[in-house]
Amino acid sequence: MTQDKIYAKDQDGDVPFRFNQSVADVFPDMLQRSIPGYAATIEAIGSLAARYVTEGSLCYDLGCSLGAATVAMRQGIRVTDCRIIAIDNAPAMLKRCEEIVSAEDQQSATPVETRLSNIEDIKISNASMVVMNYTLQFLDIDSRDAIIARIFDGLLPGGLFLLSEKVIDEDPSMEELLVDLHQEHKRRNHYSQLEVSRKRAALENVLIPETVTAHRQRMVANGFAHTAVWLRYFNFVSIVAIKK
Repeated sequence: MTQDKIYAKDQDGDVPFRFNQSVADVFPDMLQRSIPGYAATIEAIGSLAARYVTEGSLCYDLGCSLGAATVAMRQGIRVTDCRIIAIDNAPAMLKRCEEIVSAEDQQSATPVETRLSNIEDIKISNASMVVMNYTLQFLDIDSRDAIIARIFDGLLPGGLFLLSEKVIDEDPSMEELLVDLHQEHKRRNHYSQLEVSRKRAALENVLIPETVTAHRQRMVANGFAHTAVWLRYFNFVSIVAIKK
């Protein structure tokens, strides 16, 4: 695993964060050191796939990056005649995803189709499971309702939607505490204060977080009758929603 040193030497935070080749090269390390609870989220995706993916259906990984959620779904699926569609609009990320999926191809009968595309342009249909793992936060906030509506419409009855996001707290005092705890988490994982500050500057106006309430209200407004936060660690959450 190549160590993430992007904001130690390559970037000063003035350039907006992009999912380019430099990020693709260090992305597993970046996720492991930056997102508390990330490994638990990936593990749960496999468990949920075993429970919710149905025979003859499609699964979608929207914003697949290097394919961690895709691989977890694939390893968890217990039925036949399924296909996973992994979508990302960053060529460097999708290329590495294809390499990773290909390397473990012999271990699963579930085929994976990768698509270089914006999520807003994807039609979702016949889906038993849809995952957006830290992806919606990078999309224009005015487009998010339409995306969730299309996910709901494309899910089969009983289908599952998993959304993981960085969030902000409704209470400004608690938000300040959670941000401080997250920054301390990164420092404990050997990011310097300079790296933390530079990356935060690079993500400003690129990653736009919302509250947990806003996410759940959007899901309910677009048809999901059942939603729950199954994991929260500081200002990172994972929410599941079921279509009935």
